[in-house]
Amino acid sequence: MAAKIRKGDLVEVVRGRTSDEAKLAKRNERREAEGLEPLKPGDKGRQGRVIKVFPKEQKVLVEGVNLKTRHVRQGQSQNSSGGVETVEAPISLSKVALVDPDTKQRVRVGFREDQVERDGRTRTVRVRVTRGRVAAGIEQGKEI
Repeated sequence: MAAKIRKGDLVEVVRGRTSDEAKLAKRNERREAEGLEPLKPGDKGRQGRVIKVFPKEQKVLVEGVNLKTRHVRQGQSQNSSGGVETVEAPISLSKVALVDPDTKQRVRVGFREDQVERDGRTRTVRVRVTRGRVAAGIEQGKEI
């Protein structure tokens, strides 16, 4: 799974709490009637670029997703003033899906082996390709 997602890829969060305002308002209306605390919006449906991949932990760091507040102590250098910062935390690879940069739709990814001529030698290279449905407007076999 980690081989399919690389640094700089566009990904979308597919699991977790929804960020859809209409669905959240309806759910919070019901929770308010029951006397419960309203839910906060989540990251589901948000898209962002991959900053870093952690293959051993099966996690990925995505720009603008899974934001956490962190209290930072003031350092001795001039550039660290301290205070409360918001930083991205890693999210599980199973909760994100690759997005086609052209159509901005989620795609499933497979691999194709190509023969490439490099330095006078023929090498086999694995290339990521889409395994999409034509009905959904995703071109099958397109390189990502």
